[in-house]
Amino acid sequence: MAFVRFVLALFVLLAALPGRAATLPPLTVYFFDVGQGDAALIVSPSGKTVLIDGGPPEADDRLVPRVRQLVKGPLDLVILSHPHLDHLGGLGKVIQAVGVRRYMDPGFDHGSEAYRKLLDVVGKKAGQVMTPTPNPSSPETLLTIGLGEGATLTILWPRSPQDAFLSNTRSDVNANSIVAKLTYGNTAFLFLGDSEPETESFLLRKPIDFTSTVLKVGHHGGRYSSTAPFLAAVKPQAAVISCGAGNDYGHPTDEALERLGNVGARIFRTDRQGEVRAVSNGNTVTLTAEKGQRAPVVVNGQVRPGLVATGPMPSGRVVPAKGTLPARVDATPASGTLSSDGERYVSLKGSQVFHRDDCAALKRAKTQERTQYMNRTAAARERRPAKDCNP
Repeated sequence: MAFVRFVLALFVLLAALPGRAATLPPLTVYFFDVGQGDAALIVSPSGKTVLIDGGPPEADDRLVPRVRQLVKGPLDLVILSHPHLDHLGGLGKVIQAVGVRRYMDPGFDHGSEAYRKLLDVVGKKAGQVMTPTPNPSSPETLLTIGLGEGATLTILWPRSPQDAFLSNTRSDVNANSIVAKLTYGNTAFLFLGDSEPETESFLLRKPIDFTSTVLKVGHHGGRYSSTAPFLAAVKPQAAVISCGAGNDYGHPTDEALERLGNVGARIFRTDRQGEVRAVSNGNTVTLTAEKGQRAPVVVNGQVRPGLVATGPMPSGRVVPAKGTLPARVDATPASGTLSSDGERYVSLKGSQVFHRDDCAALKRAKTQERTQYMNRTAAARERRPAKDCNP
């Protein structure tokens, strides 16, 4: 009995040690091999699914059946990091194949035909459309999306209109890519889209804990992103580079690879290793490559559980958002955000009309899935006004 009491006491002591997290149900991130482009699928411990980017159009034949294989039912959220073809090319067909409940992109203007066609699909298929706008009632916080079982996805950038979109960079579309941090227990994943050095420099001035176990390397391992100061803040244990074999851009570049090596990150490349699967149990992340790897690689989580923002987020100059999409501030049905013209406008999922927020027809509706618009102009772009409330 004395021995049993000793073992129990030791167990309680170990469980109470600071920084030690209990083993949690698995969270999985699939970094797909889509050639010269990006596509990653998050499957949370509770089964919530988030697809970040959809690769180039030529990846359709591989991406659509792979997502179908992994996702049962509509995707809970699709995030387009920025409207370039190598990130949006496959999203339309994926959305048409499996469906999507919510869609988010930066809301940064881009006039390409491919982006317009994607928005047409989104307008017909998505139950809710969002841009990563901070909550007006607490603009000093970051937009955080709960994925169940303690997994959270926090949007670090952009934050328009609290912070103006970055401008006069090498590529303003790239510089305003959605940057998101996925946290789970003592582990974290950082997704950078095609962020520019200006993005990294701007973010480093914010009170943010960037520490991440796995880094989805920005801009396919281009020479300008993954700057040394930013990598020093992220401290990645592993880095995944999504790029195509023999691509015309020379990605990943020797400069980026050297900087990643200098911080000790284990490097995975989809051009050489194919799809990379990363599974977190809250304490460690196990990375398994489709090819070219004899055994899985296990890296330790080093993230302190808690809020990603380490203090109030200071805001810059307030400017009107440049988005082409209706904006929402969170990822769950809510009471809505006051629109810029003083009214709220809402459409129900599957409906071709929009209403005023106080319309009696909304109160009688059976479905609670709805899209809320920042103003009447945004609503009228996608729906016609309802006759019962004549918004």
